[in-house]
Amino acid sequence: MGWTKNERRLLAASVAFSLCLCLCGTADAMHIMEGYLPVGHCLAWGAVCIPFLAWGLISIRRIVARQRKAVLLLAMMGAYAFVLSALKLPSVSGSSSHPTGTGLGAVLFGAPVMAVLGIIVLLFQAILLAHGGLTTLGANTFSMAIAGPFVSWGVYALLKKCKVNQVVSIGIACALGDLFTYVVTAVQLGVAHPSPVGGVGASIAEFMGIFAVTQIPLAVIEGILSAVVYMLLQSFAKPELREIGMLQESRKVAGGAVK
Repeated sequence: MGWTKNERRLLAASVAFSLCLCLCGTADAMHIMEGYLPVGHCLAWGAVCIPFLAWGLISIRRIVARQRKAVLLLAMMGAYAFVLSALKLPSVSGSSSHPTGTGLGAVLFGAPVMAVLGIIVLLFQAILLAHGGLTTLGANTFSMAIAGPFVSWGVYALLKKCKVNQVVSIGIACALGDLFTYVVTAVQLGVAHPSPVGGVGASIAEFMGIFAVTQIPLAVIEGILSAVVYMLLQSFAKPELREIGMLQESRKVAGGAVK
C-alpha cells in the first residue's frame, strides 16, 4: 500500500531532524535508570528514535482508519507490553532485566507501531513506577521499542517464508526480540561507561555476560507466553486477527490452503 505525499514528507522531515540532533551533539557526551547516561548520549539516542516514531504514527493512523476492528487489539498489545516490562529483576548496576512484551505486537501490527506504543509504555513507567527515566527515554525506547520489535518482525517474516508453524514462529520471534533488546542495552551501557582496562569492547562484553544470567531464561519465558497468548487470541479475537491477516495465515499453515 503506497504512502501519500504528506506521509512521505513527515517521514523525511523526521529523518532530517534526527540527523541534525545527532550531528549537533558533543562527541564526548553519548532499560537504563535516570541520569545513568551522559547528556549527549541521551540526546543522540532520542534523535535516532524520531524517524521510527514518525513511521509508527503513520502506521497507527492507517490502522485506525482502515482496520477499525483491530484497534482494541492494538490497545491490548500496549497493555501487554506495559505489564510484562514492569516485571523487573535487578541486573547490571543502573539497569534491570525483564520481559519486554513488544515482540507480539510487532508480529501482529509491524515493528513501527511498537515504537509508538513502546515509548508510551516507557514514559508511564518512568513517571509512575520509577522504572527507567525521562533523560534515558530515548535510549530505552530504541532498545525495547525499536531494536527488539524489528528483530521479532524480521525473524517472524523469515520463519513464515520457511513455512515454520505459526505459533512456533511467534514464540521464537518474541524470544529473540527480547534477547536483542538487551544486546542493544549492553552496547548503550558499554559505550557510555567503557572499561578502564579493555575499553568499550570489554565493557560491552561484561554487560552482556551479566545480563545473560537473567535475560536468557526471561526471553524463553516471554517466547512461550507470547505463543500462548496468540493461541488465546485465535479463540477469542477471530474478527480482529482476520482483519489484520493473521488468522488467514494460521489457516494456511494448518490446512495448506489459501482460504
